[in-house]
Order: sequence, then C-alpha cells, then structure tokens
Amino acid sequence: MFARTREDIAAVRRRDPAARGSFEIWLTYSGMHAVWGYRFAHWLWTARAYFLARVVSQYVRFLTGVEIHPAAQIGRRVIIDHGSGVVIGETAIVGDDVLIYHGVTLGGTSSEGGKRHPTLGSDIVVGAGAAVLGDITVGSGSVVGAGAVVVADAPADSLLVGAPAVARPKRGTKAPLDDFGYTDPAIYI
Repeated sequence: MFARTREDIAAVRRRDPAARGSFEIWLTYSGMHAVWGYRFAHWLWTARAYFLARVVSQYVRFLTGVEIHPAAQIGRRVIIDHGSGVVIGETAIVGDDVLIYHGVTLGGTSSEGGKRHPTLGSDIVVGAGAAVLGDITVGSGSVVGAGAVVVADAPADSLLVGAPAVARPKRGTKAPLDDFGYTDPAIYI
C-alpha cells in the first residue's frame, strides 16, 4: 500500500508542474485521494462487501467530487488532475499511466447488465469535460481532446476531438508535446 502511494505521488510530481512536494500532494490533491479511496472500496468490492464498498465510494465522492464505482478496474499511476466532476462507471477499465482532467465521464449508454462502460488503454490523456461513453475501447497512447464526446472505438495513438469525436492519427500533428510525450488536450477545444 505504501509503495503504491509513493508511486502515485512520484507520478504526480513528474506530470504536474504545479506540484511542489510529496507532502503537499499527499495532503491536498483530491484526485489522488479519490484514487486511494477507490482502491479501498475496490478491495471491499472484491471481498464481496458490496454495501460497504458503495458506502466508502460515496463518502469519497462527497469529500472529493470524484465518483468511481468500486467495481471499476483502475490501473497504476492513474492521475485525476483537479478532480472535481469525474465519473467512472461500474464496468469501466482504465489502464496504467492515464491522466484524467476534471469533468470527465467514463459512462455507460445502456441500462442492460454486462460490460457497458469504456476501456481505456495505457498512456492516455483525457481532456477536461470529455465524455467517453459506452462499451468502446480507446487504444493506448491516445489523447482525447477537451470537451470531446467519444462514442466509437479508437485505435492506439489516436487524437480524438469533436462531438461526436473523430479519431485521427496522433503522429504527424503539429501539437506540442510535454516532457512525457503527452499532447495537451486543451489545445483541441
């Protein structure tokens, strides 16, 4: 548990230029608190303590403004930047090293049972206010632009912009990359 917490804090320090220190991240980053609360709720969910898991997840939602269903599958080093308004549904799968900005919805489009939420690969950036909806897959290395509405599968290394979002290859765009090879999704508003 402590090793995973240190790993999360190190990921924030690498990706967030506003992060001034590990203690500050540990104490004040609501997105990290939401992920850590999710991990506890997910542990309860996998132990079949469903009611208690839901109580924990709703308490974390109350504290952070981030709602992550305890049955969702979240990878390592997932960062929810600015936290508020993020919703991740029950059957969503999020890979490793994913950066999610505020106001993002990983939601379902069906009231039927089964897989109804999106799957995000690894090394993805999801811009502020984006909605990724339904049982779709967004390939690793992709960037979802701010405000995009993604309703169809996208291959790896895609740039997804618009409503509904249109996938185009990320390579060859003139978009500036940061030190981690990420494209800032806000430039595609």
